[in-house]
Amino acid sequence: MTVDVAPLLRGEVKRMDIDYTLSPEQIDGIVFESDARVVGCITDRAGYMKLILKAELKYHGECARCLAPTGGVFSLDFERTVVTEEMLTEEQTAELDDEYVVLDGSELDVDLALQEELLLGFPTRLLCSEDCLGLCPRCGKPKNEGECGCSDKEIDPRLAILKNFFDNNDEDEKN
Repeated sequence: MTVDVAPLLRGEVKRMDIDYTLSPEQIDGIVFESDARVVGCITDRAGYMKLILKAELKYHGECARCLAPTGGVFSLDFERTVVTEEMLTEEQTAELDDEYVVLDGSELDVDLALQEELLLGFPTRLLCSEDCLGLCPRCGKPKNEGECGCSDKEIDPRLAILKNFFDNNDEDEKN
């Protein structure tokens, strides 16, 4: 979304409200139920302009531990200082993504910075719950559903031959 901030620059208004939907970029393994709802404002306080947005995005996918379906609402708070290119030093231009959004004439492209922040802020792994136990490594049953009966003892296959060695020594001592 591009916002014409000319009324702010001329001093006609001190605040411009923003309310729109943003189509997010697709992420592997995640299904977005709808577009992101973005609300916020651009304020001007004596030539110091601030962009404040809140985006909410409904999603669903699989738990990274137990593969159960999971979903929720991802919420992102976004705040940047609005500047013109002339206002920035070379050092500030290098840090542009973290603190500033730059006007193109009197127009501000809200989507560009917000889209990137949504992708970077979205969880890299979805979990059905923080204390999800995952799957049993032997039988694949979800541990959240209860015990599966598999043995917790696991012999390192590289040392399994030693178990047989000690069994043979015990038989030799009995004879």
